[in-house]
This record gives sequence, C-alpha cells and structure tokens, in this order.
Amino acid sequence: MKLKFALLLLTLCSAAWAQSSAGYIFFAPGGATSYGHTSGTIQAGVGGEGILGKGIGVGADIGVWAPSQYLSGVIGVFSPNVSYHFIHEKRRKIDPYVTGGYTLFFRHGTENLFNFGVGTNYWFARRVGLRVEFRDQVYAQGGTAHFWGVRLGVAFR
Repeated sequence: MKLKFALLLLTLCSAAWAQSSAGYIFFAPGGATSYGHTSGTIQAGVGGEGILGKGIGVGADIGVWAPSQYLSGVIGVFSPNVSYHFIHEKRRKIDPYVTGGYTLFFRHGTENLFNFGVGTNYWFARRVGLRVEFRDQVYAQGGTAHFWGVRLGVAFR
C-alpha cells in the first residue's frame, strides 16, 4: 500500500512541476545473471516520468519480476529514477535517453538494488509511442547479480 501511494505521489508531483510528462506500460523478457550463469526472466509494469527542463527527468515505475520457469516466484519491483533525454524538442519523433536510480525488490522481505538503463521512445502519434529500453537492476551485496531485461512497451503523453 505504501509503495502504491509513493508511486502515485511521485507521478503527480512530477507531472505538476514538469515541462512535459509521459506514462508507460511495459513487458520485458530478460535474464538473471550471477556467477556466470543466466536464467530466463520476465518483467512487467507501469510507470511515469516528468521532464523538469534541459532533458533532466524524474520518475518511477512499479511492476513484477519472475523467473520464466517458475512464475509463482513473482516479486514486486519499485524503481524511482532520474533520466537524461538527449533531444529536448517535444515535436521530435525520436526521444533517446539514459536512466538510473534505486530499485526495491519486495515480497516477504525487501532487497535494495540500483539500476541503470538506456532506451528510446518513438512517438508515432502525437500522444502515443513505442518505448524500447534495456534496464539492468544490480544486486551488489555479498556478490553481484544482474536482473536485466529488454523492456518493450507503449508510452503515452
């Protein structure tokens, strides 16, 4: 409940102060890589972002992550992030960006991670676009594990 409220609050504040804002939904096939072994995963979620000016953005997303062979092992994922958008013109169709921030995995307990990614929005209509992003969520406590995915989704503004 607290995470849903935090996401809603962050999204509303971002939209209020931002020069422009966008929401998105995504599905991400990917993997979990640790000690040289990778197993398949899937992710899905929703998020939002506000551009504060000069390409700097703040946002958050919330979703789920699961091993592709064991879907009952699903965990929650919450990620507040900052981003930089390389093209600052709203009328452009291509919107490449980099992003990074904090990730919280939660189920019966919680784990703290950090994340980074690179992607682009392709605005094929005034308010609807295709979002493609590579995101890596890194666990670096007592060993390193990467929970990465290629996010494919719909962006809207």
